[in-house]
Amino acid sequence: MNAQLDDVVRQVGKVILGKERQIRLAITCLLARGHLLIEDIPGVGKTTLAHALATTLGLQFQRIQFTSDLLPADILGVSIFNREANAFRFHPGPIFAHVILADEVNRATPKTQSALLEAMEEHQVTTEGETRPLPEPFFVIATQNPSHQVGTFPLPESQLDRFLMRIELGYPDSGAERALLQGVDRRDLLPQLAPRMEAPSLEALQRNAREVHVSGALLDYVQALVDYSRKSPDYVNGLSPRAALALLSAARAWAMMDGRSQVLPEDVQAIVPGVVGHRLYVARDNSRINGADVAEQLIEAVPIP
Repeated sequence: MNAQLDDVVRQVGKVILGKERQIRLAITCLLARGHLLIEDIPGVGKTTLAHALATTLGLQFQRIQFTSDLLPADILGVSIFNREANAFRFHPGPIFAHVILADEVNRATPKTQSALLEAMEEHQVTTEGETRPLPEPFFVIATQNPSHQVGTFPLPESQLDRFLMRIELGYPDSGAERALLQGVDRRDLLPQLAPRMEAPSLEALQRNAREVHVSGALLDYVQALVDYSRKSPDYVNGLSPRAALALLSAARAWAMMDGRSQVLPEDVQAIVPGVVGHRLYVARDNSRINGADVAEQLIEAVPIP
């Protein structure tokens, strides 16, 4: 099991150079049956990472380019009248795939952004009074440009909370950037990728991740982290019960990625930046703080039982 996941990490790492930790976090998010938000400047490989993950995991992939004129029907689908059958026929939108890349999600209007909410939470969509299930596994990778850039609509807190994790790719180090400059275009490598897994295998891994053992002391640690965020004057609001569940499920998946059947406090600490960084706001200026800074504050403030 662990060898199969390591094989996935290695293949994606051949396309996204020097970002093994971010790749492992993205796969952890998928194993935890969550959705991933990648926030960074244009041109650092957000879209390429999503495409490489989908191909390597053997999943059906659809990219939706979010723009200010995108409508909910462009995502969910629409019914068109069929004269021969004398009836309306539903034409599914791109949301009906295993991996959805919501590219530059904060460039669309809030109404269009909200079209993703039911799909992300319930793995189904309701259009024209009928509920339609989405394929399993179902995974949304949304990319977001920094909010200070022109033409962006900030995601509301209710939608941000639907993403289990948020990560940043950042600039490559000098060695990785030299390899990028000397090598072929990363997008040219995508057609050469071979699936290392199939959807049923991935679903089995997701089930196994939920079975990773969590001790009572580890639950005490997660509760202490959440409780500190709620009582500390540093934050506007503390972490919700959904955030606590996200910490636990992501820690289980991270432990499984490392080949262990039990969660350690170090597993929780490893995923804290991605899970809480987009959920907490600094009390003094009501702004979201960097995930790494959140992790450092919480880890230093809350001792391991």
